[in-house]
Amino acid sequence: MNATELPTMCAALGDSTRWDILSRLGDGAKSASALARVLPVSRQAIGKHLEVLREVGLVESEQRGREVVYIAVGARLGALARELDRIGRSWEARLQRIKELAERPDPDRPPRT
Repeated sequence: MNATELPTMCAALGDSTRWDILSRLGDGAKSASALARVLPVSRQAIGKHLEVLREVGLVESEQRGREVVYIAVGARLGALARELDRIGRSWEARLQRIKELAERPDPDRPPRT
């Protein structure tokens, strides 16, 4: 995952409807019509959200008979999760270093009496 992909993917997931769509696709492949039956938005709106998710590589479409179904791309989601975890661990390490510096006794400060 490169430096420009992470913010683009996070921006795509920043919309609650797209997040709901991706969550539903986690249960298995679904068509835009099937998603529109369970989500409170139109099939056309679902199609637009799916296109955004497809553009950032989080879903793929597949023709099954007369229907196009959408599938969550697990590898991309896994890469996104690993990158967010790496960033989180980096911040935790920085905060730990700041805490250690703040709690370190000052050798130049006279003791309290």
